[in-house]
Amino acid sequence: MHDRYRWRTKLIREQIAVINGKKSPSILLKNATYLNQALRKWIKANIWIYEDRIVYVGSNLPEMTTKTEIVDCENKFIVPGYIEPHVHPFQLYNPHTFAQYASQSGTTTLISDNLMFALLLPKKKAFSLIEDLHKLPSSMYWWCRYDPQTEIPGEGEAQIFSPENIKDWLEHDLVIQGGELSSWPKVLDGDDLLLHYMLETKRLRKPIEGHFPGASEKTLTKMRLIGVDCDHESMSGKDVYMRLSQGYVTSLRYSSIRPDLPKMLDEILELGIDQFDRLIFTTDGSPPAFYKDGVIDKMIKIALDKGIPEIDAYNMASYNIAMHYGMDHLHGMIGPGRIAHLNILDDKRNPTPISVIAKGKWVLRDGVPVVHVESFPWEKYDLVPQKIDWDLTMDDLQFSMPFGMEMINSVIMKPYSIGFDVSIDELPTDHDESFLMLVDKNGRWRINTVIKGFANKVSGFASSYSNTGDFVLIGKSKTDMLTAFNRMKEIGGGLVLVENNEVIHEIKLELHGIMSTENLEQLIKEESELFRLLQERGYKFVDPVYTLLFLSSTHLPYIRLTPQGIFDVMKKTVLFPSIMR
Repeated sequence: MHDRYRWRTKLIREQIAVINGKKSPSILLKNATYLNQALRKWIKANIWIYEDRIVYVGSNLPEMTTKTEIVDCENKFIVPGYIEPHVHPFQLYNPHTFAQYASQSGTTTLISDNLMFALLLPKKKAFSLIEDLHKLPSSMYWWCRYDPQTEIPGEGEAQIFSPENIKDWLEHDLVIQGGELSSWPKVLDGDDLLLHYMLETKRLRKPIEGHFPGASEKTLTKMRLIGVDCDHESMSGKDVYMRLSQGYVTSLRYSSIRPDLPKMLDEILELGIDQFDRLIFTTDGSPPAFYKDGVIDKMIKIALDKGIPEIDAYNMASYNIAMHYGMDHLHGMIGPGRIAHLNILDDKRNPTPISVIAKGKWVLRDGVPVVHVESFPWEKYDLVPQKIDWDLTMDDLQFSMPFGMEMINSVIMKPYSIGFDVSIDELPTDHDESFLMLVDKNGRWRINTVIKGFANKVSGFASSYSNTGDFVLIGKSKTDMLTAFNRMKEIGGGLVLVENNEVIHEIKLELHGIMSTENLEQLIKEESELFRLLQERGYKFVDPVYTLLFLSSTHLPYIRLTPQGIFDVMKKTVLFPSIMR
């Protein structure tokens, strides 16, 4: 059961006993030069850690050190553990493997999207899961989504996102914000239930994260009146300036589909922005390969190289975020009472640490990773390989739709008229149009159309990874699409690429067909190989993983493939309903 007290009476008494010389600290970092956010200075001090908490920072040394690990930090620089405030912890990886990997480059606190667990698990089981994840060396906090970001048939959405469930999520101690609010047009159009959820969030004194790409000053003003505090959708220095002017905490993003940070930094400096207290960093839940060179540490390096003052660059990755969420008593500072998340650097200009302490434990020591939790008991939460006990046949691969979906970029789709015979079993490779199916994970319905722009030589591709957990099939050959589906079925979910009836690449997603149990290093290799193979076959955009995820996501224009059917986002109507099998 989750303990609502971060440290109970007995442990606090032990911490005080360390100060009184009656107990030994667990770790003593001597002669450290650390970043003091309150004074905005680098200061020389000794840092005492007892179990998972910093208990003293100053010039004194502990009286008792019989059980203390003493580390001389002369010529080293110590900064708070970095915080990633916008994680989608299901981008092929899972929360455990991502937290483990991120911590080894200094990102020790994650604030994550609850969407997938809200959709996949009963509420009590989801709460038990996030409470167990919080026991890892990383600190793991969560958002509360207000809606599924797609169109779910029947009463599914109303049940999962009921007022009772939303209230319980919002009141959970590990849930520290509402959002992200991708359905903001509904609120402005009069959806009082969504507005009620937002009011409940504000009653609990928790911030709300927006999702406002391309929003005008008028829209941003209205969303501030409704209660939104922060937005991560700036794409230019002008966007940043406008959000700061409206009083938003503003995320600077560097992600796989929006690597805007270098350009935005140039533009905000050109605009004369020289106060950075309300700016924070995020990688916006990118797929594995994007993290090959680090997580938040690489954003700090970009900022330093662009001329952002050192202390501000580190604060945007720690202190500013902690202040926004009202967690500076626990995170974002090196001082007594804070959780012992510490990054030890060789050089103030190089934010990638040589050693990392997370909750008082070494997770990186002199460049060598230290793994405390090898695996996580996912089966306890019924997150196991999918059991697909139904078959897909050639009869299901009948296409007669008059229009399809044309890709503008990795995630934006527009309608287009199909101008060729789709009743044939294999499409030629002299154009970039492919068969596209969304099939219910339980085999009850399907929707068949054509996608233009995905590739011209992908023969058969199947994915259990999607926003709704339903199955996506893409390809030129119906036979190879079936082969890919059958292999995906055999492995219990995943991504499968087939050519000439042979599997040429697969990524197993053992956790309900959405997440892998592999470590990030292995997933980076597997995803990079999939990307290479898709590029060779005509995929011309930047992120196929996001393409799959957002096919059904109705927060993006213009049309989407949802469980209800092909959905017109702008008109909020189903153009062609899904077909019962």
